Amino acid sequence: MKTRLLVSGNLFNGSEVVLDGERARYLGRVLRLRVGDDITVFNGKGPAWSASVAAMTKNTTTLRIGEETVGGCESPLKAHLVQGISRGERMDYVVQKATELGVKRITPVLTEYSVVKLDESRAAKRRDHWTQVAASACEQSGRTRLPLIDAPLHLGDWFGNRSAAADVDLILAPGATSPLARVPAPEAKVCILIGPEGGFSASECDDARIAGFTAVSLGPRILRTETAAAAALAVMQSLWGDFA
Repeated sequence: MKTRLLVSGNLFNGSEVVLDGERARYLGRVLRLRVGDDITVFNGKGPAWSASVAAMTKNTTTLRIGEETVGGCESPLKAHLVQGISRGERMDYVVQKATELGVKRITPVLTEYSVVKLDESRAAKRRDHWTQVAASACEQSGRTRLPLIDAPLHLGDWFGNRSAAADVDLILAPGATSPLARVPAPEAKVCILIGPEGGFSASECDDARIAGFTAVSLGPRILRTETAAAAALAVMQSLWGDFA
């Protein structure tokens, strides 16, 4: 499989992209690419492009952009995941798998039962880290559009600042009587709320209901938060997206 790489800047036939630092060293020392080798590049905002290694120095690698590639694997389903922030690798797993499963947007939220506490500085670092996790998942999965990773905020603030509802708004609740699989298909956009390790509080569930969210379940078993996100997105892609 040809190496795929997320790069910054505008891409067009004949343009050049210069990589330095860790990115350049990764291509040369880890992937052992050499001048003339072909790769695929994308900028996270549009299609992928063919490219070749034009030059390499100790600290830089220059890529020459070729033709736009045909096709893509972006899902027609516009899925928005509002995810209660969980600890460490669990949240990384959520971001990685959600990206692989075609999510368009991830909003990390702090809830009443959140174990993780973030000040402004840590929140910014976490967002940058999760964006990099999503970028790596795009490179691996064949996606060309990077999902939007919002800055972390409190769930109540997200409810208050939300500009518009999706076609279908859902909250995952283990005790809900309505299975996710029986939700009517959205026209295009679906938003799903999934809690952290401790789930949502009763007051948060009430706030979601008042905001128009429908409580749904994924069956009789209690899933870990990272499992729930991947399972819910897989079900939605099977029902309404490109798994069908």
